[in-house]
Amino acid sequence: MLTTHLLAASTVGAGTPTTDRVIATVAAVVALVGAIIGGVALARSTSRARGGSRGPVFALMAATIGAVAGGFVIVTADGGPGTGNGIVGGYAALFLGLTGVVLGGSALARGRAGRRA
Repeated sequence: MLTTHLLAASTVGAGTPTTDRVIATVAAVVALVGAIIGGVALARSTSRARGGSRGPVFALMAATIGAVAGGFVIVTADGGPGTGNGIVGGYAALFLGLTGVVLGGSALARGRAGRRA
């Protein structure tokens, strides 16, 4: 009976887009954009940062939105990978979002410290 239950749980095809998979994918992309912008802002020299703190703030916002949406997908998932619940994308969004928050926050803190000096 257990084997039958496990086989019945995977009724969605691997390439079938479900609502949860789409939400998780969009969350992962938003979090990735936040992480990239945060990394670029952190790599930039404080002397060259003439645009203020828009990059790090945008990175923080995008990464936080991606991480929260990924966490929502993880919390509401009914099954594991392969069930169509977007759990893999949710974990990817959560990881990338937290990475983006750290990078954006570091860039914002470094930029503020550079302006005080």
